[in-house]
Amino acid sequence: MTKIAIVFHSGYGHTKVVAERVRAGAESVPGTQASLIPVEEVEAHWAELEAADAIVFGSPTYMGSVSGPFKTFMDASSKPWYERKWQDKLAAGFTISGSPSGDKLNTLQTLMIFAMQHGMVWVGLADLPQNEEGTNRLGSFSGVMAQAGQVAPEVEPNEADRRGAERLGQRVATASARWAKVS
Repeated sequence: MTKIAIVFHSGYGHTKVVAERVRAGAESVPGTQASLIPVEEVEAHWAELEAADAIVFGSPTYMGSVSGPFKTFMDASSKPWYERKWQDKLAAGFTISGSPSGDKLNTLQTLMIFAMQHGMVWVGLADLPQNEEGTNRLGSFSGVMAQAGQVAPEVEPNEADRRGAERLGQRVATASARWAKVS
C-alpha cells in the first residue's frame, strides 16, 4: 500500500478543495491510501508523515509566499529535518491565489526548496499547458497553480484547476509506487 500525506493550510476553504482533489487523484491509483493533514493539526500527525511514501504540500499564496500557518509548520519540521526522517520520500506541491499569477511561482519554489532541504525528491506536474483536458491552464510544471477570486470555495477554483489537482495526485501516487519498487 502506497501512503501519501497531504499537508495543507486553507484560510478560506479554497486550498482545502484543491487538497481534496489531490487526495481523490492519488486514491484513484490502485493500492494508494492518501490522507489530509491540516497544518493546524500536524502535532498529532508527525508519525504519519514519517510513515508516508510521499508528502504533498499545499498552501495558499499570501503576500507572494506561503501562508503564515504553513510557514509555522515548516519551521516546526526541524526535528524530522535534523533526523532526516523525510529523506528520499517523494514530494509535490500546490497553491492557490486570487489572480492568474498572484506570485504563485514563488510559493511553489518555497515548497520545493523546503522539500529539498529535507532531502526529498520533487515530483512536478507533467501536463502541457492548455491541454485538451484543460488542466495546467496557468502553465506551471513545478506543481499545481489554482485560482479563486472572492467567491465561495464551492464556486472556485474552477473545474480545470480541480482536475489539475487530481492529475498531480495521480502522478505522485504512480511515481511513489515506482519509487518503492527501486528503493
